[in-house]
Amino acid sequence: MKRQLIAAVGVAAMVVGLAACGSDAKKTESTSSASGDSTAAGKKDYNGKTLKVWLMTGSAPKGWDEAVKTEFETTYPGSKVEYQIQEWTGIGPKVTAALSEGSVDVLEVGNTQTAGYAATGGLLDITKDKANIGGADWAANQNESAILEGKQYAAPWFVTNRVVSYNKDLWAKAGLTDTPKTLDDFYVALDKLKATAGVADPIYMPGQEWYVYFGLLTSEGGKLAKKDGDKWTGGLSSPEAQKAFDIYKKLQSYSTLGGKDKDEAKPQQKDIFGKGDIGSIIGLGWELPDEKAMAKDKIGFFPLPGKTADKPSGVFLGGSNLAIASASKNTDMAKDFLKIALNDKNEGAVAASGLIPNKASLNDKVVGDFASAAKLAAGAGGITPTTPNWASVENDPNPIKEFLTAALTGDYNAAAKKADDEIAKRLNAKQ
Repeated sequence: MKRQLIAAVGVAAMVVGLAACGSDAKKTESTSSASGDSTAAGKKDYNGKTLKVWLMTGSAPKGWDEAVKTEFETTYPGSKVEYQIQEWTGIGPKVTAALSEGSVDVLEVGNTQTAGYAATGGLLDITKDKANIGGADWAANQNESAILEGKQYAAPWFVTNRVVSYNKDLWAKAGLTDTPKTLDDFYVALDKLKATAGVADPIYMPGQEWYVYFGLLTSEGGKLAKKDGDKWTGGLSSPEAQKAFDIYKKLQSYSTLGGKDKDEAKPQQKDIFGKGDIGSIIGLGWELPDEKAMAKDKIGFFPLPGKTADKPSGVFLGGSNLAIASASKNTDMAKDFLKIALNDKNEGAVAASGLIPNKASLNDKVVGDFASAAKLAAGAGGITPTTPNWASVENDPNPIKEFLTAALTGDYNAAAKKADDEIAKRLNAKQ
């Protein structure tokens, strides 16, 4: 998976200061200029109209954009789809400006960014259009990121998640011939790697790997934060959060190199794992070493097991949604574009590229060893709270990271309370 996807997979961009996007008059479409003329057969006519679509670099599978463009322009003769590929770095202000100016019709947004753009009025409410676009069977846990206060502001496009990647040679040396099906099985495997194969780090896991903790928390039915009335409260002091932390702490105890005050980015996990003396990591596809460091056939994959064999541990679902700008003059055209872009054929191409599609019925089209493991856990995945203020929680200093370090080295309850207070403060701050 391309490195560029990290912005959609892990880090929520800060959404800033979007002005109200246009007047009601600007948003109202006439039959001839926006909604399209009705032909005698009832088919919309977009002849001479151009739809401006923004996609992020590294996101669309190879050939996907051209296939969608061809299908749309063939379905609506005389229409034109114009793509612009954007970089993740600095995208927030650029999107803010484009939404307020009405210079984009359809755009890809990271799933953790969607609530922020929706809250400011930048994204079109497509609640009534969901079924027609094809959303009747979208995966509920993916679609959650596209909903704000009960309204649908985007369509889920794809997600990915972290899995256990392991060094096959070291596992064979330890006499491990099968992948673990439960957490207890995993602990046994880690113990064997250490005792039998002499692996100092059966797993490399830095202390501030909060995305892994998030998944464990999801498994326990907990939340990083919950809304109580009109106020947010932190969720790390809950019994569910402590149960998740107990598992996290045990896993982290197998890592001698993963400092309790370090995260998965510094140093990069792929650099550590690529040295060949680490038993396993929990990471994304782009965090794997290149083939010069470790051949692909030397790496195996499985979802982080759960407490029982019937369900893996939860995961953080990072990915992208497709949305329509509320200031677009071509909203009907944009809805028809989404209908084509997200149909089973084109969404199936997303699955065939190694990403998790937006509906479980297409999971059988997922290919690749990593993606095949990731899809097994996707159904047990979740996303961060859907609030426009969430990005501020991930800003440095990230209170969840600080909580993990403090809890690993000191008192859990004190660390949780401090983090909950800071999370609530940030989430309840006025925009």
